[in-house]
Amino acid sequence: MIAVISALLYLQFHSVKNRLLKRLERLKQPKYLLGGIAGAIYFYFYFFRYMFRGVGRSNTILAATSPRDLALYESIGALILLIVVLLAWFVPHQRAALAFTETEVAFLFPAPISRRGLIHYKLLRSQTAILFTTMLLTLFSNRFGGRFWSHAVGWWLILSTLNLHFLGSSFARTMLLERGISNWQRRLAILALMVVLAGFVIVWARRTMPAFSLSRIGDFEAFKDYFAQALTSGPAPFLLYPFRLVVRPYLARSVQAFALAALPALALMLAHYAWVIRANVAFEEASVEASRKLADKIAAVRAGNWRGSGTKPKSKRAPFTLRPTGLPAVALFWKNLISAGQVFTFRLWLVLAATTAGASVGLGQAFGGAGWTQALGLVAVMLLLWSLFLGPQFLRQDFRQDLPQADLLKMYPLRGWEVVLGELFAPVAILTGLQWFLLILGAGLMANVQEFLAANVAWGAALGAALILPMLNVILLLIPNAAVLLFPAWFQASREGAHGIEATGQRLIFVLGQLLVFLVALLPAALLFAGVFFLLKLFVGVSLAVPLASLVAALVLAAEAALGLMWLGWVFDRFDLSLEQSP
Repeated sequence: MIAVISALLYLQFHSVKNRLLKRLERLKQPKYLLGGIAGAIYFYFYFFRYMFRGVGRSNTILAATSPRDLALYESIGALILLIVVLLAWFVPHQRAALAFTETEVAFLFPAPISRRGLIHYKLLRSQTAILFTTMLLTLFSNRFGGRFWSHAVGWWLILSTLNLHFLGSSFARTMLLERGISNWQRRLAILALMVVLAGFVIVWARRTMPAFSLSRIGDFEAFKDYFAQALTSGPAPFLLYPFRLVVRPYLARSVQAFALAALPALALMLAHYAWVIRANVAFEEASVEASRKLADKIAAVRAGNWRGSGTKPKSKRAPFTLRPTGLPAVALFWKNLISAGQVFTFRLWLVLAATTAGASVGLGQAFGGAGWTQALGLVAVMLLLWSLFLGPQFLRQDFRQDLPQADLLKMYPLRGWEVVLGELFAPVAILTGLQWFLLILGAGLMANVQEFLAANVAWGAALGAALILPMLNVILLLIPNAAVLLFPAWFQASREGAHGIEATGQRLIFVLGQLLVFLVALLPAALLFAGVFFLLKLFVGVSLAVPLASLVAALVLAAEAALGLMWLGWVFDRFDLSLEQSP
């Protein structure tokens, strides 16, 4: 057994060593060197300069935190862990499969290594990622004060316990499947348990706590006190107790407190370890299948299929009938809509709808007299704001998906701007449709909440936003597509799964560049909107001034979008992917 463990340690050590050497060798390439320099500067100024801050300052920050605030922070962390654990039991549907590569399957499975030895090997390998994540989280959290070592050990205990629990829950799900309990039966049982626990807390809160009003949102202290009372009294502390044990070492204010808090957290982690090791579950067959799928995915990505699936895609119904004549860009729009259908499945929309409904009901219960309809309107407005920043990152049915087929696109009898228009048409249409739906929902539900906006002003603002949003979406999608055509080598490196400080630097350069370009494009429209709005408000009132000023701003953004389309079409006409391949 000792010889097997020594061999596994030797394999893990040299795997990490070779991976680091390969990343260092990549720095010989200018694209990685520039990204590495940017990443190093970012990590130093954002993380490392806070690592060795004075002990006195850290103690001052910790000492200034009241016990009530510490209990609140501990409860918030425990609540987050509870949600993560419940999702680990509710969402997955596959059997237990430890992630082995094809090489590991070929050499380790036939070797004289027991099932426990394989589990130990995967636990040992997982510690590499856990330690790296611990370092990043510690560097981030240490910016706000505290002891570096206590944060590091606290994060390690949290991540290691979660990792063991995920593995143990996968073994338990497999045992349930072997005993004839299907995935949906398990999910219904977990959902019923969640409803019972949530109902227990809500009934207690409604009977013992005053209703929460919307006016408290602007008062941070009142909002915090209400939230603290809900989480630190009644049934919540007992429901969150095991999760509080895991979080407590991170928040310890002294060495003695840390030692007392670390012992039960370590005992809980060791209990999870015993659960995983003693689980009598066969995972080899599922692991072999998982390793094959992983190898197929890697091969597909390296072959140019960025979606990384070697399996045959399911047939999808066409969004509309494509006629043999018409605007050529519509054909690319039709193709990308079909591609988007592979991503936006019924399950995804069901999860989004359930999440929105759950958040709305929760806010409605918290807001009391404000009603659940206004709470749903508030959720719609928040989702609308998030869609501006996150939507272009998720909707990638454009050059970010079709870059490997750039040579094929250039063979079509289309001008460059027509190809660009067709590539951007689908994500802009999907994002705009979703935003218009959220606008109607938000304006209709929030119009009667006098604390926010009068009804006419709410609908005027919604109409103005509906005019501006399509042009904003075009500009927001033009920027990453321009980055793809101007720096395809960086884009390919990131999509193939490059990691490390140089990849972080590349992404940082992209993010900062995109933000700068967007602000420059937005500035003329914002200035013109402000001027027209303040001028018209004197004559027609706010409800009409907003949409009219928005129309002027939308025309400016449309002109900028048209210029961007023409310029990006010119770039595409001169684009040659063969000259940009990564060495």
